Amino acid sequence: MGINIMVIDSTFWVAVSFVLFFGGLVYLKVPQKINDILNKLILDIKNEIDESEKLRTEAKTLLDNAQKKLDTAQSASNEILEQAKKESDNLVIELNNKFHKSSEIKKNAVESKISQMKDTAIQEIKTASINIAVESVKKIIITSVDKSKLDNLFQKNLDETKEELKKINS
Repeated sequence: MGINIMVIDSTFWVAVSFVLFFGGLVYLKVPQKINDILNKLILDIKNEIDESEKLRTEAKTLLDNAQKKLDTAQSASNEILEQAKKESDNLVIELNNKFHKSSEIKKNAVESKISQMKDTAIQEIKTASINIAVESVKKIIITSVDKSKLDNLFQKNLDETKEELKKINS
């Protein structure tokens, strides 16, 4: 039984040292200090969570503002492109109209010039014909010759007139 008493003794001393240890911890207010440290850590973590939530809210606001600015920029870009397309279409139409007006003016000028040249040519032909006829009459009157000579002279003058007309037309 001696061993049993020693076991009880060692168990007893372990129990006593355990009670003394926890008593010392309570006397030195260690659990309260641990509780205060844990509460401070909890409060710090809570503050960090609140701060991160605030930062997340600010980031979301900044993101929303950036998205609005991007949407506005995209809308403005589309409006500028649409306006540029309208202006280029109007410019093409305007240039097309100017081209047609210019072509019409040139066409009218050329037609007028051709008409003038035609009138001038007709006038020259009339003048040449009159001159040839007058010359023929003069020759007939001056030469008062017989009918065969007159026919030859008339034929000669007619041939000359034809030659003059051919020269004028060429």
